[in-house]
Amino acid sequence: MDLKALVQTVNQIAEEKGIESAKVFEAIESALASAYKKEYVKRDYNILAKLIPETGDVKFIQIREVVDESTVNTSVDEEEETSEASFVKGESAHGASEVKLPRYNEHRHILLKEAQEIKPDAKLGDELEFPIQEEANFGRIAAQTAKQTILQRLREAERDSIMTEFKDREGDIVSGVIQRFERGNVYVDLGRTNGIMFANESIPGEHYRVSERLRFYVLGVQSESRIPGIILSRAHPKFVAKLFEREIPEITDGVVEIKAIAREVGSRTKVAVKSNADGVDPVGSCVGQRGTRIMAITNELGQEKLDVILWSDDPAEFVGNALNPAKVKSVEVTGSREARVLVADDQLSLAIGRGGQNVRLAAKLTGWKIDVRSQARPEEVQEGGVADTPKATEETFPSPAADGELAEPAEGALPSRSIEEEEKPIYHKPKEEE
Repeated sequence: MDLKALVQTVNQIAEEKGIESAKVFEAIESALASAYKKEYVKRDYNILAKLIPETGDVKFIQIREVVDESTVNTSVDEEEETSEASFVKGESAHGASEVKLPRYNEHRHILLKEAQEIKPDAKLGDELEFPIQEEANFGRIAAQTAKQTILQRLREAERDSIMTEFKDREGDIVSGVIQRFERGNVYVDLGRTNGIMFANESIPGEHYRVSERLRFYVLGVQSESRIPGIILSRAHPKFVAKLFEREIPEITDGVVEIKAIAREVGSRTKVAVKSNADGVDPVGSCVGQRGTRIMAITNELGQEKLDVILWSDDPAEFVGNALNPAKVKSVEVTGSREARVLVADDQLSLAIGRGGQNVRLAAKLTGWKIDVRSQARPEEVQEGGVADTPKATEETFPSPAADGELAEPAEGALPSRSIEEEEKPIYHKPKEEE
């Protein structure tokens, strides 16, 4: 065997498939063993091939397991000659029973007494190796068997490598090229494998084109199928969080922290941020000079509108900030996680938003029920001005907890929200006049 050509071929295959060279050598050894077994011995032989990379030689070895009368049936009957296994009588706690034992095969087994003559410390279950005649010429059928074995083992090794790579990238962003569309699902070329973005994980109103390169959030890795299924998403709230991490160095470094995200996919998203360092403006860091940073994220989201909100530990102040871009006059806590917000008449439509979207997203972001009213008519309930806290089935990231703090949802479960039943004291906090 041409050693130089062999090593070069193995390294080339390993690089193309993204697997270790050792895995390729294992595939070749398995193929050689299958070809030898097909060509020169009976099928009940257990053959192992060992390829020596230093010399290019191949050693063929017969493997025989050490057994005795308790592990195999050594009796020879005419009826048993035609069967792979036989039944012997045994005793159990419930009386007589039949225990199935494999029939002794001289090609695969060796009795303990004989094994100890060859290897004194041999014990039951050990496997002894016996060198057999080396052959290098294989027929067409044996060569085809070897080819199929190599392809199968390489596919398995590549699949395991892809699974390991994308399992580590679950919850991260990957870049891929749109490949095709089928029944509303989008298939994406990720390089070594393909991913799928289901229809409900895409951004509504976003039009995809074949050969277009986009970024996706790795939602999960499906390992049950023959081909690894990489589940992608552009609608998940964490997709926005990861885009912020990519575009804003202060978030990557931990100087600025994303505390909560409320998203209506394809339309509008509110992101609450907090500074962990004195003198750092979290909103300004996210927006960037002349809006360059936030524009890069908006372009990736298909022009979805983004509101960057200043996080506050004061619930009333946070509720007021969440209604941005409207200017709030005052926030009054009226009950357990309920607030009444008063705004000027010219800010009323802006605070409520089209179809109540702005106040609805603010309620999702804060986890509070918000009632927006006019400062001039505080007793009048405005149409679309009341937004309750989101249900447990609606996903926000992270999910607001009972005390106004934010908690990460449990892994593999939708975030849940607990609301205190007892009422809190009335608290009124006016905001400064602009």
